[in-house]
Amino acid sequence: MSGIMDNFSWLYGKPSCQGRIKVEPEDFIVNENLGFDFAGHGEHFMVKIRKTGENTKYVVNELAKACGVKSRDVSWAGLKDRHAVTEQWLSVHLPGKPDPDLTQFVAEHPGVEVLETARHDKKLRPGDLSGNWFQLRLRDLDQPEAVLERLRHIAAHGVPNYFGEQRFGHSGNNVVKARAWGNDEFRVRDKSKRSFYLSAARSWLFNMILSARIEQKLVHTVMAGDWLQPGSDAGLESGMTGHLVEDVAAAQQAVDDSSWLLTAPMMGDNALPTTGEAEAFEMALVEQEPLLLKLIRDNRMRHERRPLLLKPTDMAWAQEGDQVTVSFSLPAGCFATAVVRELMLEPELEDKENNNENSDQ
Repeated sequence: MSGIMDNFSWLYGKPSCQGRIKVEPEDFIVNENLGFDFAGHGEHFMVKIRKTGENTKYVVNELAKACGVKSRDVSWAGLKDRHAVTEQWLSVHLPGKPDPDLTQFVAEHPGVEVLETARHDKKLRPGDLSGNWFQLRLRDLDQPEAVLERLRHIAAHGVPNYFGEQRFGHSGNNVVKARAWGNDEFRVRDKSKRSFYLSAARSWLFNMILSARIEQKLVHTVMAGDWLQPGSDAGLESGMTGHLVEDVAAAQQAVDDSSWLLTAPMMGDNALPTTGEAEAFEMALVEQEPLLLKLIRDNRMRHERRPLLLKPTDMAWAQEGDQVTVSFSLPAGCFATAVVRELMLEPELEDKENNNENSDQ
């Protein structure tokens, strides 16, 4: 069964191996890394949870009840997959109140464990993390050796930094809705829906450009007028640090040694920072989606950049028969599905989008 991501090119060619993932929640483990220490005091009660088979928003609502607050008083740094075992921090706004007893909360929710608690002087906001560590079990592989070979390529050269299918909703519905909104077919007042549709629109255009650069063998090749970001910014979902390419030969050397990274646009209502050949390349593609472009501009989105390639760190893998277990770390804003996509195909891809959340925020 084909999926929404089949619209985009593979860096190493479409995989020949078929297999399965997320057969059990334990096949997909995610541990969040905030990247900062808590103050030890403050209005915000921090709770580290491990959840199995539950989505983040459900746990947020239940934790709010247990703490005697409204759901809006509980926040998170990133949403995590439901069909997985995931660890993450939540913050509960409890000014002037003692730490609540969560014994009953844990007893009533067997899929949730409380691992740690702390106090902090700031609430968690989406994106307040440095990244996530993943451990994935790929099952029933008909060509495990092909997966191992691709893992060696990925460790050396990375994967396309695509936004995953989660970003686009069930059967790409968020993109469909974004086009309709851009065509003035309806108005969107709900803030969360506005965010979903705008994010899907920008992500779709980014993926289009990245896919075209792969197809035309330009994903490692500097174009005149490209915009580069520092290698240390590899995990940024967006940003405008960097510089315009003026000397193509010098820029190519910097890209080859990974000190600078090629980027594609997260479109906004302002002009592209690219010029010449690169600007023409990008505009020719985004203009194929006039409704998405209109929507982005009408909502005054700010133009940003995202690296084309993603190189996982701390990679390790092991084979056992027709299974391969692989672990790696990704910066915030990046998708584990971008790695899995280069490794194997699922013969019967279930409609998981309804139950998955982004393990990338």
